[in-house]
Amino acid sequence: MFKTYTFPSVIEGNNTDLKNVSPDLINGLKIFHDGEGYVIGNLALTEGVSPHRNINSAPDELDYNLLLKSGLLLANQKLGNPLTITTGFPFSTFQLYKEQATGQINANHIIDYDAATYGGGTRKNVQVEIDGVQVIPEVIGCSIALRKGVQKASGNFFVMSLGYGTLEGLLSTEGGIVQRTSLSTYGLRYAVNLLEKELAKTHYLELKTEHQIDVAFQKGVIFLNRKRIDITSQRDKAIRQYYEDVVSPAMRKAFNDNDFTMSHKMFLAGGG
Repeated sequence: MFKTYTFPSVIEGNNTDLKNVSPDLINGLKIFHDGEGYVIGNLALTEGVSPHRNINSAPDELDYNLLLKSGLLLANQKLGNPLTITTGFPFSTFQLYKEQATGQINANHIIDYDAATYGGGTRKNVQVEIDGVQVIPEVIGCSIALRKGVQKASGNFFVMSLGYGTLEGLLSTEGGIVQRTSLSTYGLRYAVNLLEKELAKTHYLELKTEHQIDVAFQKGVIFLNRKRIDITSQRDKAIRQYYEDVVSPAMRKAFNDNDFTMSHKMFLAGGG
């Protein structure tokens, strides 16, 4: 049985003292990297001004390192040492970053973090030991989870892995994946940007970042000039346009009639 912990993949630099501003570690992530403090995830959304991240970052980029450290810290607090790590990249960058990411993760890590954010004391550090690392394409991870996880999926089925930066898909069989059917295209970011442009026609967005718009996209509500604005109709329109302009053409190109004779089941998974 899997136990899942999630947090928004956004960061922002922050060197101020933050004490008792969150109920626990996962909501109060503040990591130090190269001597500088950064708030991560939900804390970046509540205490930050311009929370952000790059899309499909390289392993040597700042946001990848901060999110990696955050994940390792949370896993260490729940499981102790050593850890076995499985991580992924989209098909489009998998071959490019696989070896670099493996070498970077497969080491002992000293993670410096601030426990004062959730009343845990002061600045602390923890050593995280890695026993093994596996880097795989994200959509293959989705296929494995479907077969081995709660769903216990069997037989042949299509998998669509819908992430923020990338949408990927393929046909999964009992014997493995059908490589020919793999697709990789724009993720939900496309729809979020459509929504942002639509809102900008009638509202001043107050310099909100893309990821703040994404949070509003998820909730169906945005607050502008102290007013609560329902954006579900605009969101629905953006999603429909995203499907028609991006998803449907990509699926038509990747999946042929023979593939649909092998399976009529399709699972939608949540990206990486």
